[in-house]
Amino acid sequence: MCDTLVALAAETPRGALLFAKNSDRERNEAQVLEMHPRRSGGGELKLTYIAIPDVAATHAVLLSRPCWMWGAEMGANEHGVVIGNEALHAKVPAQRRRALTGMDLVRLGLERGASAAQALAVIIELLERHGQGGDCGHLGRFYYHNGFIIADATEAYVLETVGRDWVVERVAGRRSLSNAYSIGAGWSAISPGLAAQAAGRFDVAAHLIDEARDAVSFGRGRCARGQDLLVRADDALTPAAMMAILRDHGEAADWSPANTVGRTICMHAAQGPRRSQSVASMVSEVGADRAVHWVTATSAPCTSLFKPVLLEAGAPPVGPAPSDSYDDQSLWWRHERLHRALLADHAAGMVLIAAERDALEAGFRARIDAADDLKSAVASCWREAEAAEARWASALKPARPGGSAHARSWARLNQVAGMAS
Repeated sequence: MCDTLVALAAETPRGALLFAKNSDRERNEAQVLEMHPRRSGGGELKLTYIAIPDVAATHAVLLSRPCWMWGAEMGANEHGVVIGNEALHAKVPAQRRRALTGMDLVRLGLERGASAAQALAVIIELLERHGQGGDCGHLGRFYYHNGFIIADATEAYVLETVGRDWVVERVAGRRSLSNAYSIGAGWSAISPGLAAQAAGRFDVAAHLIDEARDAVSFGRGRCARGQDLLVRADDALTPAAMMAILRDHGEAADWSPANTVGRTICMHAAQGPRRSQSVASMVSEVGADRAVHWVTATSAPCTSLFKPVLLEAGAPPVGPAPSDSYDDQSLWWRHERLHRALLADHAAGMVLIAAERDALEAGFRARIDAADDLKSAVASCWREAEAAEARWASALKPARPGGSAHARSWARLNQVAGMAS
């Protein structure tokens, strides 16, 4: 489960495109934040499940990828192209035979597309040639079709797929996407195979969507919530506003990580079928001259700090790439100590950290705006974030397993990861 949002430059007071995504995956499925330089030479390229021919030259990329996959949930390239994907559930079952994953397509689009339009064309061509399929779950099996938001400084597209077929909507202003088909009759382009399934300009989402799966994922509900929050931001749609949307828990007065109503944009896992949580988050501000990517590199955006990354400033100090086992040398797992402690009393924890979290982020944004030495400014932001999280963690009482089903489910996953209570 995920949520992705975009707003064109004309919609923002700073005149830069805004992109945001929460990547929702399983609790111990750490996400790797990494940069890759340009690659050249061609040859065979091994992806998550299959190998395909590589291209002669690729673009430098910033990726946030599940620790066991080649592909990425979200990322950016040196040309300011940003892409995020979503699991989609159609009446037609997703292919179980291994092929391209949606995450592979995100990374391939970034590596091969110098603009949003080019990346869109890359993804469609590879989808038609190789198909999509294979298990995309970590501990649990998970098969799905994929949707994408693909954007650059000047334009954005929504691409929704089913098997090797696809439909595209060019974004007109502000757009959210979640785990449900959303392109109606206003599509911009459609594959011949999908166009042949109904007459005329039909409502593609209504034709494809699996109502039963949507009732479980609450995809349409979260998509509507994201769109509403984008509209509510009005003329104050800034990186901070996008961060706030990614931290949204809805409007239920009694919300807690153990007691959600539906599923919220800031996703928290629990017992039973609700095993997904927001394991990494990203907000990108893409202007004509510069792209700044604000990343958590950690789970639960409400408990995390968004820190700056610029491709020209080098890779951020996240430590060794995390796996699905606890490692206190990895930033992702160090943050889990704080995150999982905050679950014991989330409301009290937010009283402890939220004001300082927001003030630190405001300072980071001002520092990056004013910086001449971007590498030094980025490094100082990351140091301050690490110090703040360590301070917050030391101020919290150690989390206790407790007797609730929610607490027991977390205790079990802690044990699986080798993370002592």
